[in-house]
Amino acid sequence: MDNIKSMLDDPMVLRELIMDHYQYPHHHGLTDDASYRSVHMASDSCIDDITVQSKISDGVVKDVRFDGVACTISTSSTSMMTDLMIGRTKEEAEAIVDEYFRMIEHKEYDPDVLEEAVAMKNVYKQANRIKCATIGWKAMKQMLEESGEDHE
Repeated sequence: MDNIKSMLDDPMVLRELIMDHYQYPHHHGLTDDASYRSVHMASDSCIDDITVQSKISDGVVKDVRFDGVACTISTSSTSMMTDLMIGRTKEEAEAIVDEYFRMIEHKEYDPDVLEEAVAMKNVYKQANRIKCATIGWKAMKQMLEESGEDHE
């Protein structure tokens, strides 16, 4: 585990993770399935304009998808988020989202919970990139909150 943590302190490894998720985003592309929730997010300060979809049933995140026009940071962070959400209970997913926002706000967080998403750990240093790094995560947070409202 120490080897992984030291790799995640290497700026080149972080950059490669970000670029890999940008060039080959995971769970990219939307579905027409009506059982999916859908949230559209657009930034007023850059090109980010994405839709995130999720299928949450029986208290579990079954699937998460996204598509749209977005910068490197937005695409990468949303791709990483999809990997972290799928298969998690609603409570686990909410805890991961909360942990991610703690990291982005430069507060104490558990890097093990965030896995590859720790590649975004230095975003707080560039205030103009925080919106990019959180746009997909905000959409997911909204869908998780809404899924509790209708008691699926």
